Amino acid sequence: MPSYTWKGKNRGGAVQEGVMVADSKDAVIANLRRQQVVVTAVTEKGREIALPKMGGRVSSKEIAIFTRQFSVMIDAGLPLVQCLEILGGQQENRAFQRTLFAIRQDVESGATLATAMAKHPKVFDELFTNMIAAGEAGGILDTILRRLSEYIEKKVKLMSAIRKALIYPCAIVVIAVGVVWIILVWVIPVFASLFSSMAGGALLPLPTRITIAASNFLGTFWWLIFGGGALGFYALRRYHATYTGRRHIDALMLKMPVLGMVLRKIAVARFCRTLGTLTASGVPILDGLEITAKTAGNAIIEDAIMATRKSIEEGRTISDPLRESGVFPSMVVQMIAVGEQTGALDAMLSKIADFYEDEVDEAVANLLTLLEPIMIAFLGVVIGGIVISMYMPMFELISKIG
Repeated sequence: MPSYTWKGKNRGGAVQEGVMVADSKDAVIANLRRQQVVVTAVTEKGREIALPKMGGRVSSKEIAIFTRQFSVMIDAGLPLVQCLEILGGQQENRAFQRTLFAIRQDVESGATLATAMAKHPKVFDELFTNMIAAGEAGGILDTILRRLSEYIEKKVKLMSAIRKALIYPCAIVVIAVGVVWIILVWVIPVFASLFSSMAGGALLPLPTRITIAASNFLGTFWWLIFGGGALGFYALRRYHATYTGRRHIDALMLKMPVLGMVLRKIAVARFCRTLGTLTASGVPILDGLEITAKTAGNAIIEDAIMATRKSIEEGRTISDPLRESGVFPSMVVQMIAVGEQTGALDAMLSKIADFYEDEVDEAVANLLTLLEPIMIAFLGVVIGGIVISMYMPMFELISKIG
């Protein structure tokens, strides 16, 4: 749909202007009249050449900023349609801008905000729309938006900390692979030709022959290595996409030393933060558990949450099936049980989430501290072994001459 730039005056006589997406100029004028704006000019905007973000995706950071600004505007008493128009007009991400304008148009047509947002599941997930629906039903949309913004901001902060922690080890791995590749493909062949001119290959030490063989294999069958790696990665992703494969891989990830504990803490923090936010917003516990399971990020955690949901349907408490699953730490189960008994489950879940988010920060820092010397030692052993294997024939030759 085209965009129109409009100018007009409100009931107080103040001049207003803005941009509106509509089918025609008449639709713009009709929408503004419903907002009690006297239109003085409406012009269609020229087509703009914009570079949308890769794949038209909307990041969690953009959603967090939008939700925070939206909550402030609603709290200040601005009409819902005007909030969406202002927020949509200032978005640099064209995909997000089109989404907000579409939502505003649906709201103007009489749809609820939650229903309009539910039409765009790639931008606003089920958790978001369910909380908005609860806020509209209870007349506390500003409070719900504030809780949502806090939830998304904490989620973005947690994922950002994890990504930053992984930058250094990933960089070390890439540099190590690159250095070894350069040595084996370009440096070792020079030594190999030198040794072949000095003596027969049979006289070379075993480590030297292994290194030269590895160099020849990389130089000749490099396409096989890249192709095999790509094929293996594709096969792993396809297997992870299956029901059984996802559970096998996710269970293996949770059982890994050090890393498995970090992943478990991340899953617990996400579970408690999501369920606590939903419960505090008035979403029914069964719906909250179903939404939380979908956002768990691990199939084993998801199965445990869904089993808990089924047990609650049968009349049991939350803490008992969580304890029986063996996935959640005993401290988490005990604190949830206390929250159930005192009627403050949402507050208890938020406290657990705060605690485990701090635990994740510390665990990621410890993991990075552990990985750094391991990777440096591995890199030193590999490169050092290659260098020593190349010098061993020279040492033997010098000893024979001596």
